[in-house]
Amino acid sequence: MSILKTPNNYEMNNGGRRVVVDPVTRIEGHMRCEVNVDENNVIQNAVSTGTMWRGLEVILRGRDPRDAWAFVERICGVCTGCHALASVRAVEDALDIEIPQNAVLIREIMAKTLQIHDHIVHFYHLHALDWVNPVNALKADPKATSELQKIVSPSHPMSSPGYFKDIQTRIQKFVESGQLGIFKNGYWDSTAYKLSPEADLMAVTHYLEALDFQKEIVKIHAIFGGKNPHPNYMVGGVPCAINMDGDMSAGAPINMERLNFVEARIQEGRKFNTNVYVPDVIAIAAFYKDWLYGGGLSATDVMDYGAYPKAYGDKSTDQLPGGAIIGGDWSTVHPVDPKDPEQVQEFVTHSWYSYPDETKGLHPWDGITEPNYELGGNTVGTKTDIKELDESAKYSWIKSPRWRGHAVEVGPLARYILAYAQGVEYVTNQITTSLDRFNAVCRILDPNHTDITDLKVFLGSTIGRTLARALESEYCGDMMLDDFNQLISNIKNGDSSTANTEKWDPVTWPKFAKGVGTVAAPRGALAHWIVIEDGKIKNYQAVVPTTWNGSPRDPEGNIGAFEASLMGTPMANPEQPVEILRTLHSFDPCLACSTHVMSEDGQDMATVTVR
Repeated sequence: MSILKTPNNYEMNNGGRRVVVDPVTRIEGHMRCEVNVDENNVIQNAVSTGTMWRGLEVILRGRDPRDAWAFVERICGVCTGCHALASVRAVEDALDIEIPQNAVLIREIMAKTLQIHDHIVHFYHLHALDWVNPVNALKADPKATSELQKIVSPSHPMSSPGYFKDIQTRIQKFVESGQLGIFKNGYWDSTAYKLSPEADLMAVTHYLEALDFQKEIVKIHAIFGGKNPHPNYMVGGVPCAINMDGDMSAGAPINMERLNFVEARIQEGRKFNTNVYVPDVIAIAAFYKDWLYGGGLSATDVMDYGAYPKAYGDKSTDQLPGGAIIGGDWSTVHPVDPKDPEQVQEFVTHSWYSYPDETKGLHPWDGITEPNYELGGNTVGTKTDIKELDESAKYSWIKSPRWRGHAVEVGPLARYILAYAQGVEYVTNQITTSLDRFNAVCRILDPNHTDITDLKVFLGSTIGRTLARALESEYCGDMMLDDFNQLISNIKNGDSSTANTEKWDPVTWPKFAKGVGTVAAPRGALAHWIVIEDGKIKNYQAVVPTTWNGSPRDPEGNIGAFEASLMGTPMANPEQPVEILRTLHSFDPCLACSTHVMSEDGQDMATVTVR
């Protein structure tokens, strides 16, 4: 079992004040977090709650499996496309459908486009403001900001003092108008913020640059999938024909002009990752070099199914190999099989669902989604106005998935730790180079800096989790260019096939079949399990990254990654809980993925209370 457990609040002696953050904002969906802080304002207990009910598994019963991707893709509008990809892979696995190599490559290009887009949006627009104080940027010297930019990323062309002065003027207009717009409602006077004014100005500048960039990269989805968000997929391949001799009016959306456009966007993404994203994360980390909190399970218990296959259905070709590390032993990586009923199980002991025996977990093929919203134990409040939860009872709409009984963290950091432990050369070089760059910037900021050399300490933190996303975005840019070049080579060799429709007709299907599809979603390990009977969906279950990370306690008292990551974190001021947000945002919670359909009762928009 997981090594991290915590007593519930009502069993603690002198449990301290309970801090309630509801909702946790700058995430997808609705989330509540409660923590107990001691007399030194250090978090001693944490309770993470998903406050929406999932209903899509119920909606899909009895439907055509070929349509499932279109339903489940609407789970989320942020990680757009990954649920559709997991769904079509699950159906193809069940029906033994092999897709053409061009379809493999196009799907991978679309998936990696999502990774780059989602990682960049996550950092700059959802997470950066936990570290960056935009108001403080008004105090910056644009010339000194330019000098800092050239130290952090000398290859970035947009680095002149005049450029930074123009950005500073734009921020000033926000402040003088009394309407901070996108920078409203921050804890800007908190002592938890550590960046210099120049670093703040540099980061806010890149925040704005990222707004422009993110709308360009997703155009790749529109070319291959017809639109974004929610691009089109299909069982058997991809719904885009290739015709290099014609134009789009001939009915084939993929021609040389469109492919050239895709290549240009790929190259732009690679430059943004190298010149802006990765350097910014390393620079910000150097200012917060002493804030190595928030690790939780990340250095001890991690899992992934494997990511970025080069060949259809062959997990041995995954460029990030996946597996599980348990108990902090990086020398042993356990193989992971999502089809094994002994490996992946979901529990509902502390979730608002019912099982026949809630002491036991269920494999997703046998999964049950039966809502049971009852407040038990010593929970304070009503169903529509919860004041304080009792974590010894049911307290979340998220189930508790476990790998062989262990609570694990999933996500880019898990993928990178697993890849590093298995000697993936690209990842190893990225991590060691990043640590060297981090220490170099630290020495510039503080000549007395003592280099950090312990990778478990460095990576096993909120900073490490944030860096892993930036490094994965960089890696995806390079992998995507390889995929694109292979696609062009196939087309030049006369291969224009993008779909296999041999088993499209249900009369070709077996009476009973089941399958699973896995995807490296931006937030971590994603899998969809499907059971097909008489041509219809009999059961469908999706276990998403935030289900793993945001899970409540299981029957053994093991806590999930969100809750574990907050333990031991010192807070400058519990009434300004930026430290809670900083670590939770590093996971990029997607409650819309892990839970769906919210009641119209209870319309409070925000609550931060300290007791």
